[in-house]
Amino acid sequence: YNKKHKGASLVQEDPAGPPPPPGFKSYKKNSGSGGVMGMIQQIINDAKTEEAEAIQAEKDAQAAYESFVKDTNDSITAKNDSIVDKSATRADKEGALTDTKKELANIMVELEELANENADLHKACDFTLKNFDTRQAARDEEVEGLREAKAALSGAQLTLLQKK
Repeated sequence: YNKKHKGASLVQEDPAGPPPPPGFKSYKKNSGSGGVMGMIQQIINDAKTEEAEAIQAEKDAQAAYESFVKDTNDSITAKNDSIVDKSATRADKEGALTDTKKELANIMVELEELANENADLHKACDFTLKNFDTRQAARDEEVEGLREAKAALSGAQLTLLQKK
């Protein structure tokens, strides 16, 4: 409210306050600055730059996301194929294992039968070895008895032939 000026003006013409201390320059408006309009233009330019950077960052992020999705889908497909292959291999191996177990069971039965037959043969051999001397003596006696019978019959026939 300066009464010297009759019109309304917001521009200050006289510096406010005491004069500047020695070594300082007096206050003057910077003629190189654009003022408020220059500041607004700078803000607009900064906003455009930021917008362009944000749009480029969004495009880069979208491209990275699409690449990630593609890689992930490829990986999932590969993993699913691997699962199918491994499942088929596992089924084959389980079938082979079942066949091998059946063969093993059959071989074990055959081995048990052979072991039983071996035990039976061993018993028979033990019996033969144990009674060999007794049986040999009995055969010798039997052979001797047959010789005596033959001799007796041979002599008996001779006596019968001599009497006629």
